[in-house]
Amino acid sequence: MDLLSWVVMVFLTINMSMKKAPSFCLLDQDTKKHCLKDYAGSWLLLYFYPKDDTPGCTQEACAIRDSWAEFKKKKIVVLGVSADADISHQKFQKKYKLPFPLLVDTEKKVIRLFGVEGEKSMFGKKYLGIKRESFLINPEGKIVKHYEKVKPLIHAEQVLKDFDELI
Repeated sequence: MDLLSWVVMVFLTINMSMKKAPSFCLLDQDTKKHCLKDYAGSWLLLYFYPKDDTPGCTQEACAIRDSWAEFKKKKIVVLGVSADADISHQKFQKKYKLPFPLLVDTEKKVIRLFGVEGEKSMFGKKYLGIKRESFLINPEGKIVKHYEKVKPLIHAEQVLKDFDELI
């Protein structure tokens, strides 16, 4: 990662909490358009993940699915975002019976807007990829919690706990 990318990443990380969430519009797996403004007045968990149907991403999505009754009870809207195509999202959502939309960002515009693209490494090789991060956005459109280095199995319960502490 070059110095400029690192500075931008650090700046975004420090400045994301309690800042207005960046405006966006993306299509979901069924080509339905979702814009941040559509969720004004609602709590929103916007979670970014690297790739459909991979172990960590599946664990995270299924943990949210398994806690879906609590998310609904607390009236927290959930939107997943990755760079996968709509057909991949359709298969992923159907296979695991995910009750929330998966947004398509093949051009990585929203991924970059939220600063969740960065250097990763696998088997000693470094590459640019999508980091597993989430943003809890309040009804006024402000980011109240930025989750970095998300642990897939406990992320849903962590969000629900933080929500209870914020209310």
